[in-house]
Amino acid sequence: MIVTNIEKPIVVHSEKGRYFEMNNRRAFGLSVCISGQITYIMNGKTYVSNRNNAILLPQGGNYSLYGDKEGLFPVVNFKCENYNSNEIVILPLKNPKSCLKDFETLKDLFLHSENQLKIYSTFYELLNKITCENSDSYNPLRSVIQYIEENLSNAELSNTKLAQKMGISEVYLRKLFITHQNCTPKQYILNLRILKAKQMLTETSHSVTHISEECGFSSLYYFCRAFKEKTDMTPTEYANLNKICEI
Repeated sequence: MIVTNIEKPIVVHSEKGRYFEMNNRRAFGLSVCISGQITYIMNGKTYVSNRNNAILLPQGGNYSLYGDKEGLFPVVNFKCENYNSNEIVILPLKNPKSCLKDFETLKDLFLHSENQLKIYSTFYELLNKITCENSDSYNPLRSVIQYIEENLSNAELSNTKLAQKMGISEVYLRKLFITHQNCTPKQYILNLRILKAKQMLTETSHSVTHISEECGFSSLYYFCRAFKEKTDMTPTEYANLNKICEI
């Protein structure tokens, strides 16, 4: 799963007896429960959201829900690539308090625009935590992902260096990333670099050359080519269209 957009988390107040129908959900939704209970119905199946379960709602999904018990339900909407599901997924939680704390952290990060990379990192960690709880395992990439974030501007960041840091082979490193991140290490690094470049293009007045270097691209040509492949725009076009101007 490659997350391409994350919206600020919200907390939905659901009253007892509340009934709602969702048609063609505009994004995926990850929700947990502070209190109360909701029953979702989709394709004749029922799914219960309460303190013991996180719930993943599908983009484009049609379903109905009923408020069994009044309560509060944090939810974050997001869009992604390399993940297709037309069903609701229930994810049992072993440590609900920890997941709720992660939601609060994610909400706080949205208070400052410079936290974009941390927002994505925190959301990936939340997804990994929930997934790992259900597989009785842990995320073996946690330390190397942190290393990537701290050294993103280093153009010499490579599979060889990452594998050496973890003490494993490059082949196994690639396998771990595909298993836990649904992409290769190079794709993961490139996605982070493009995200950082987008942020700098819209929030700073730095030149495209400077941004290319700060984001760890080996050359301006490679940066411009990779950016256009990802966004269908050149860096300059993207900046002109999305520049944040203070009044």
